[in-house]
Amino acid sequence: MAFDYKKEYKEFYLPPAKPGLVEVPAMRYLAVDGQGDPNEPEGEYKAAIGMLYAIAFTIKMSCKGSYKIDGYFPYVVPPLEGLWRQKGGGEIDYAHKENFMWKSIIRLPEFVTEEVFQWAIGEATRKKQQDFSKVQFFTYEEGLCVQCMHIGSYDEEPATIAKMTDYADCLGYAADFSEKRLHHEIYLSDPRRAAAEKLRTVIRHPVRRKDA
Repeated sequence: MAFDYKKEYKEFYLPPAKPGLVEVPAMRYLAVDGQGDPNEPEGEYKAAIGMLYAIAFTIKMSCKGSYKIDGYFPYVVPPLEGLWRQKGGGEIDYAHKENFMWKSIIRLPEFVTEEVFQWAIGEATRKKQQDFSKVQFFTYEEGLCVQCMHIGSYDEEPATIAKMTDYADCLGYAADFSEKRLHHEIYLSDPRRAAAEKLRTVIRHPVRRKDA
């Protein structure tokens, strides 16, 4: 049976619909940086997602080719995620999506090294005749965060974020945004297939002790 990160690491991918604290260790990702409204039909965001999945499935399907990866095991490609910010930092302003700066990411299995990543870039470039130079091999360690499962449209996220902020505040924690600690979303639903009111999105914010 294929290893499914969502099921094996429920504390990171399937939190309850009420806020909680979580310590997130370093993980490896495929990543593409961009900016602008993610809803633009032919925008950077759509192109970035296409590149990420092309490389993710090149790695996943490597077992069917001649390139053998040390430690490879069958797995389900983890869900799309996003790290979001806007100029000036702080919390995301959903009224001005044109100002979004984002890093779209997909988690990599632990057996994917820099060498394997470079092979996948070359293989996808050769097969698809496309430029994948924007795709990065990215390691991210979030540390202490508050997170919650948001159910509903993306535009309704501020209500869930307010609950997260209040929860953290009651425990003596404050938001700790920076260029390296960002608003994080994990997309468990496909917005092309699920109704907006049923979308499931993990929302995660970095926090610190107020007295630290």
